[in-house]
Parts: sequence; C-alpha cells; structure tokens
Amino acid sequence: MSVFRRRRREDDDAAERSDNQEGQPAEAAAEPAEGEDHPGLSARPEGPWDVSERPDTDGYIDLGGLRLAGRDGMELRLEVEESSGVVNGVAVVLAGSAVLLHAYAAPRSEGIWDEIRAEIAAGVTRQGGTADEVPGPFGRELVVRVPVRSADGRTGHQAQRFVGVDGPRWFLRAVFQGPAVHDEGAAADLEEVVRGVVVVRGSEAMAPREVLPLRLPQSVADEAAQTVEDGEESRPTLDPFRRGPEITEIR
Repeated sequence: MSVFRRRRREDDDAAERSDNQEGQPAEAAAEPAEGEDHPGLSARPEGPWDVSERPDTDGYIDLGGLRLAGRDGMELRLEVEESSGVVNGVAVVLAGSAVLLHAYAAPRSEGIWDEIRAEIAAGVTRQGGTADEVPGPFGRELVVRVPVRSADGRTGHQAQRFVGVDGPRWFLRAVFQGPAVHDEGAAADLEEVVRGVVVVRGSEAMAPREVLPLRLPQSVADEAAQTVEDGEESRPTLDPFRRGPEITEIR
C-alpha cells in the first residue's frame, strides 16, 4: 500500500533556502551527442538510473520526472510550489525516516554536485549551522545541522544528510532526515529507494538547475478528478496549498 499526501514547500527549511538563493546559469542545456562521454558525472553502477538505462518501469510509481519502485509501508508526500501549484519534489517516508528527492536539469558534459555541495555548506554555516563533508555510498556527501525554531519558541538544530548524484543532463538531490542521517541500518532501505530511482529528463532544452516538474500518479489524479466531478463534499478534495488528506492507492 502506498500513501500519497500533498504538502506545501517547507518554509523553515534553511538548507533548502540556501541552495535556492544562489544564482542560476541562464544558458540552456544542449542535447547530448550520441555516444559522447560525460566526464565528471557520478559513477552509477547500482543506480539511480536514467530512463534510457531502465526503459522498462512497469509497476513503478510514475511521477513524471521521477519514477519510483514501490515498497511495503512506503509513504509519499508530494511537495507543491505554492505560487505555481507545480509539484517539484517528493518525500519518501519509511520506517520513521525520510528522504526528500528533487531532480534538476544539468549541463551535458559535467556534473554540478561539487559546486552545489559547496553552496549548501556555505549557506548552512552562514545561518549558524554546521556542515561536514564525508564519504558515503553515493560519493561525497554533507551531514549538516540546521538551526530550527520549535513550536514553543526555543531554538534547536535539525540534522540532515545531503546526497547528490550527477547523471546525463540531470542532477538528483536526496536529503535524508530522521534516524537515517546517522544510523546506517535505518538508512539502508531509503538508500535502496534512491538507488532504484529512474530520472526522466526529457529532450526539451532547460536551464541548468531548473527543477524537473513532477506530477500526481495517474491513478491518484483520476481519483481526485472523479471526486470533483461527483460533487461529493463529504469526500476529501486535494488542496495543493495545505497539508491535505491522505489518499491511499492499493498496489
């Protein structure tokens, strides 16, 4: 069973804000030449994958720019940009931990994770947090402690683990939260989720760092549309600008 819940973009996510504050190059990514090498891109012997490497994704959860293999007990929370209503990220929650996934367009011939990693670290430290670069199963990654304010007004720190993977004309960022930040056992299942991700970049020209848009799975979108068509006020509707009701899809 997979559970889908829409949520708004986290306003107090300091690390996310620091990543988006940096300027983005204006040039659009060019089309790849057939057979051309991609120096500087991450080695991905066990994933995540480009759709050209995993064309058969029958049974996967199709979110448009990302396709995910379902797991028992896995919950998906879609992140919606409040100003546009565009779905641009997905959080996978599993066994008390979570990983937030975003996919971006990237240059054809070089990776951008080294540059983005430095920007995230600088942004976190500017805001009073800490950022440590460490080796991980996907290469170099960051473990950060971000200042946060609790409901009672006290200031604390939230630990997050930033992983980046450079693919052909795309970049995938995974942010681990909860026990998976420091506990290898807790992280193992979510790391397998990340390895199984299939990125669908598309052939259109996009500026580097432009977010690959996501969408509701078709079965969930159909259910929401049918709810509106039936006019059943007692049934929950999907409001992309607030934490919405849970919609269950039996797989």
